[in-house]
Amino acid sequence: MSIILSHLLTGTPQPLGDKAVPSSIASRRPVTGPVRVTMLGLTGDAVGDTKVHGGPDKAIHLYPHDHYAVWAAEQPAMATHLSQAGAFGENLSVAGLMEADVCLGDVVALGTARLQIAQSRQPCWKLGVRFGLPTLPRLVQKTGRTGWYYRVLEEGEVQAGDELRLIDRPNPAWTLARALRTLYVDTLNRDALAELSTLPGASAGLQRLAANRLANAAVEDWERRLGGS
Repeated sequence: MSIILSHLLTGTPQPLGDKAVPSSIASRRPVTGPVRVTMLGLTGDAVGDTKVHGGPDKAIHLYPHDHYAVWAAEQPAMATHLSQAGAFGENLSVAGLMEADVCLGDVVALGTARLQIAQSRQPCWKLGVRFGLPTLPRLVQKTGRTGWYYRVLEEGEVQAGDELRLIDRPNPAWTLARALRTLYVDTLNRDALAELSTLPGASAGLQRLAANRLANAAVEDWERRLGGS
């Protein structure tokens, strides 16, 4: 199956919500023509909070466009925002590729760049503000419709219409769907956490999270991330 990049999107931070926090979640728009890919992401793209977004392990965000119709059916209030790509603040929009189809550590060719899946997106409260649906971050986490982040292994250029082509799968047992189950459902599975803590290609943050759960025999507090408090 050929996976084609439907839209390539960039944006810059804009005030979000009543607190006017800087965020690019609502500003990303499709761009035409080639865009330079660097180790920190797409030229012309920026994040609002560099403490939790962006960086080498979260350089480029892909959100499966197939989820849009499901969200619109389940949450009609979201439909207006879902009328165009970029509603979830993603950089890459594709159809035919979801969390069960990809694995942590997958290396792909896109344009002249090489990317690697580093981790899933960890939904935060800004999604709820963006869509006017405070429960959305928890729903994204519960359903596993999170999308994922790529790190950049080789810089290059990409543009809409390029093929996303798998060139290496070092961790075939670790689909993103399995990783999400470990993160949010079977949260203290020690065997799975031990694997994740040293899994080649997984982000440093994901490895650290797994190691901390093992050490503490407890799950980290999600409330601040999901609820903003």
